[in-house]
Amino acid sequence: MIDIKANPSAYAMIKGNQNHPDIEGRVDFYDTYGGTVAVASVRGLPAEAAENSYGFHGFHIHAGDTCTENPQGEFSSAGGHYNPKNTVHPAHAGDLPPLLANSGNAWAAVYTDRFYPEDVVGHTVIIHERADDFHTQPSGNAGEMIACGEIAAWDPDIR
Repeated sequence: MIDIKANPSAYAMIKGNQNHPDIEGRVDFYDTYGGTVAVASVRGLPAEAAENSYGFHGFHIHAGDTCTENPQGEFSSAGGHYNPKNTVHPAHAGDLPPLLANSGNAWAAVYTDRFYPEDVVGHTVIIHERADDFHTQPSGNAGEMIACGEIAAWDPDIR
């Protein structure tokens, strides 16, 4: 059982790219029996839904270690989906259910047995402009990476 009143094992502060500067939030990762509970709280997501996304945004752990943007505002350093077992999409360890934006806000909690928090420390969390279609290879055709966060071990001085 998870106690989300307790401190998470890891977290990521989310920030939008240069084309989506209003996006901000946090994802907390709680260690639980057999896996992880990830809790995302994000605001500033685009008010107008991308074509055929209906307000859903792809939400993944990526293998890269930083959220450095290139001149086009892409988080090219975030790499591809976190996939230590070399599986096909959507069975990557980093494939998570999409976030649903309501008036630009999203909150979600998901349990996964595909990784523990310590496995993803040093990697990134990405929010995409569109929903993941769960079949296009290699990454679900979720479009632009509009927000990113670097996953770090919990620091009690960060709130």
